[in-house]
Amino acid sequence: MPVQHYHGGCQCGAVRYEVDIDLDETITCNCSRCQRLGSVLAFVPREKFRLLSGEENLTEYLFNTHKIHHLFCKTCGIQGFSYALSPDGTWGAAINANCLDGVEPRQLNSQPFNGREA
Repeated sequence: MPVQHYHGGCQCGAVRYEVDIDLDETITCNCSRCQRLGSVLAFVPREKFRLLSGEENLTEYLFNTHKIHHLFCKTCGIQGFSYALSPDGTWGAAINANCLDGVEPRQLNSQPFNGREA
């Protein structure tokens, strides 16, 4: 699957975004947060992601090392994306494929990631 343009957002529609992303390399992480959320994640440089609406409706959760900015809708609680510094020092976005319009994340070839030990 090459890079494609997607729209996504939270359940109630207050937060909407668009992203250019390749969903061939998604992961499912077993860290204490991702496992509970059921996230299916794909990663892009920050400039490939654009928040269209709902910035004022986002709240942030930081845990563990406080390096990942987990952002979720204040109304419905859905976390569609997060921001973090990539290993090369540039900002990236982790996109939850569960929140992309028209995508069936259970049909993606996701690889497990051991976030408990990362």
